Amino acid sequence: MIYHLLNLMRSFVQGTLGFYAWQDVMFRSICAGLTALIVAWLSGPKIIRWLMTMKIGDRPEFHHTNLNELNKNKANTPTMGGLIILASIFSGCLLWADLTNPFVQKALILAIWFGALGAVDDWLKLTCKDKSKTRHGLKPWEKLAFQFGGAVLIAGFLYSDVHKIEDAVRLWLPFYKHGFKLAPWLFVAIAILYISATSNAVNLTDGMDGLAAGCVAIVSTVLALLCYFASERMAPSSGVYWASYLLLPHIPHAGELCIFYSAIAGAAMGFLWYNCHPAQTFMGDTGSLPLGAAMGYGAIVTRNEILLLIIGGIFVIEMLSVILQIGYYKYTGGKRIFLCSPIHHHFHLKGWSEPQVVVRFWLIAAACAAFALATLKIR
Repeated sequence: MIYHLLNLMRSFVQGTLGFYAWQDVMFRSICAGLTALIVAWLSGPKIIRWLMTMKIGDRPEFHHTNLNELNKNKANTPTMGGLIILASIFSGCLLWADLTNPFVQKALILAIWFGALGAVDDWLKLTCKDKSKTRHGLKPWEKLAFQFGGAVLIAGFLYSDVHKIEDAVRLWLPFYKHGFKLAPWLFVAIAILYISATSNAVNLTDGMDGLAAGCVAIVSTVLALLCYFASERMAPSSGVYWASYLLLPHIPHAGELCIFYSAIAGAAMGFLWYNCHPAQTFMGDTGSLPLGAAMGYGAIVTRNEILLLIIGGIFVIEMLSVILQIGYYKYTGGKRIFLCSPIHHHFHLKGWSEPQVVVRFWLIAAACAAFALATLKIR
């Protein structure tokens, strides 16, 4: 709203006040990130109190006696804290983003869709009084159906927007300067796969105080930079684009998404104020599903699907640990690779304290993000 208000008053703001910074995407991204952080910090206590009043508390139950013992102190900690994150993201975007930008519009729709899906799932699980008579949230096939449904809508509309942009319909690989042309059906299929997979990957990572929020803040910061590089000039008066300099795909108008991902980073950091150990609230599916879907969406728009596997390395590790554990268990008839999956629980059972696991995983996430950025220059 601030951006559009200043745009209406352009002649006065620029001519009389001489203020031009509001036009710059990077300036508005920083403002959006700070806005989201402050909103999360200020709204956190009120939302947490409301969740406690509604008695929306977590009751962690694992198929592992020792893990249940380690997490017994988390009983009745309010979940659905993802409401704090979503409110903060929308505050930052609505104030500072160009809401006529099609990439921003789809990003906000995606956040609403997956946030609503997560909220319904959390509500069904956490307001259940009699576990023997009520199912534990949405059934797996119901959840997957809505995830795929949302991904199909976003992927279809996204392709209709970018199909005339040559760089936007190619698959780009790290360390390689040229993309491979994708058929329309393959573009849509990859988009659906990524949005659905990343949504579940962040959901699996959300199992310890601050783990998912910290990793999301790191990944979204990198995605914000990639969105900026995809469409912005190296200098306001320059005709040279960052995309040309770094040999990245040039996606016009994708730079506005920098504001969306900066807002996510700010919201995640603000949420960490209440989610750090010992957590006052958990994000639940209300937060993890939309945050994960947003990670996949950013990679699809900037054409960095393969690079996302490096940027979000910690999420890839978490998801692979679950896939390997389940597959090996079924193949061997009951044997396990890890003490428990996702893999952060394995290290917890091995003797690492929860803060140790979280901080060490943050360090791995930061290293993956740094390496991913380094590949841009190597290309």
